[in-house]
Formats: sequence, C-alpha cells, structure tokens
Amino acid sequence: MDGLLVLADGTVFRGQGFGAKGTAIGEVVFNTGMSGYQEVITDPSYTGQLITFTYPELGNTGVNQEDLEADTPAVKAVLCRCLAPQPSNWRSSGTLEQWLEQHGVVGLKGIDTRAVVRQLRDGGAINGAVSTDGTSPAELLKQVLAAPSMAGQNLAERVSTTRAYRWSSPTAAAFDQRLQDQPADRYRVVAIDFGIKRAIL
Repeated sequence: MDGLLVLADGTVFRGQGFGAKGTAIGEVVFNTGMSGYQEVITDPSYTGQLITFTYPELGNTGVNQEDLEADTPAVKAVLCRCLAPQPSNWRSSGTLEQWLEQHGVVGLKGIDTRAVVRQLRDGGAINGAVSTDGTSPAELLKQVLAAPSMAGQNLAERVSTTRAYRWSSPTAAAFDQRLQDQPADRYRVVAIDFGIKRAIL
C-alpha cells in the first residue's frame, strides 16, 4: 500500500506503508543509531512522535521480548529507507512489520530519510502526518496544522505507571559472574517511574 509523510510546511514524502494501516500525527524526529531500533521504538521519551531512522536497513534482527524498554511501543509511526523482509537473529520471535501491526503503529518505508533529516536539522522541530489509508496530502496537511504542538504537553502523565510493581527481570548480573557472586538481598532500591526505561532498571 502507498503511504505519505506530510510535514506542517507542506512538504510531502511518498513511500510504501507497512505495519498498521491508518494515519498518525505528531512531531517528526530522527534517530541515528545503527542498531537498537526496538529499544528506540519502545523508549518512553519518544512518546507520541513519528520516528525517522537514518540507518538505511531496519528490521534485520526482527523483534524479541528481551529488548523492550516498555511493554508497548511509544512512537506513533516508524519511517525508514529499507525494511528487511526476513529477520536473521537467534532471539527473533517475529518480524518488525508484524509487531508494529499488532501494536497499531503505522510504518512508512522507501522514503528519502536523508532528505527528511536535513529538513529537520535545518528547519527545527515540526509536526507531520504519516498515512497509509489513502488520505490525500491536502487533508493530511489540514490535520497536521490543527494538531497541538508537543511543547508544554504533560507526556510523563501518559507514560507513568498506574501502580507499584516489583522488578524481578534479569539484569546485567545474569551475564556477569562477578555480579552473581554478590549477596542477592544486599540492597533494596525504590525507583519512581515517570516513564523509566527497562535498561535503566
């Protein structure tokens, strides 16, 4: 299916949709990492944003349950140059495309991500819309211009936990013999979760 990225200044990028079908509106941002896309997509600090990955290949290691920073994706949309059709990793439990569709995240591939990043770098933060449901560029631009800015929004309220919980998942100690030799109940730590990343825990 064909898809569009429409920026608030009227710029239109065309590509092919993947993941969930629909429209997502938010602040367009980018990430330059060469790996760790699953951590980025679930990172609470990207809540409500449309993330553009500059590294040209995405999805080559699939997805797994160990590399999540939160239970569900934080981003509204994922934009990339190329999407790997078949993951190759011993921990992979599925494809990135299937996982995004399962969680309702719109994806757009085949766009000129370098041009998007240059525009963001030169023009600063800007809202945009990613659509894979056939909505026209003119209609998407109207929706983008009507959307609120990220500035001043209480994003912590969206990503904070609603209840206390005990963290018992394996940490670095599971992979480091020196840490395994420490007494198990040496310390008790309390963390206030306003959108904490699992890697920090």
